[in-house]
Amino acid sequence: MIFRSRNARGFTVVEMLMVVSMIAVLAVIGLPVMKDLTQSIKLSEASRLVEREMQDARLKAVNSNRLIRVRLNCPTAGYIRSVEVLGTAADNATNRCTTAYPFPPPDDDIGTRPNFDGPVRVLPNGATVSNSVLQFSPDGTASEVISGVPTVIATPVTITITRNSKSKTVTVNNAGKIQLK
Repeated sequence: MIFRSRNARGFTVVEMLMVVSMIAVLAVIGLPVMKDLTQSIKLSEASRLVEREMQDARLKAVNSNRLIRVRLNCPTAGYIRSVEVLGTAADNATNRCTTAYPFPPPDDDIGTRPNFDGPVRVLPNGATVSNSVLQFSPDGTASEVISGVPTVIATPVTITITRNSKSKTVTVNNAGKIQLK
């Protein structure tokens, strides 16, 4: 049988305070790192949403054999929507991202247009995006829409997603290649 002295039964108050203070110091050191990491994750989430919306619009253009535009900051800053090109003044109308053109369309008739407008999406976590409109053709190529007129992309278009002074970019070239950087 082993007998222990009274002092060997546990931790002293001083030892417990030292352990608690070391944990507190490590937490204070790690907090800024964790905060920076969560900021980076939130920016990545917003940039992936923009890149995904562009990929979906390109695929929708190819599958439906229709021109599809991705409108950034539509209806206001921090929103994004893909819309079918109608060939009318509605393509550049400011109400194209509002309830005037709902998602899903009010009828199932393929003859009435637009049939391929997507939902208005909100960029998460307070992210903002540079103002631009891109158009995807049924052959998968892309063009930039400037003042309502599609123009050939000579150098890749860079779309900047910003959150809390940090940014990421999505580039699109004229062949329709979309790349998140």
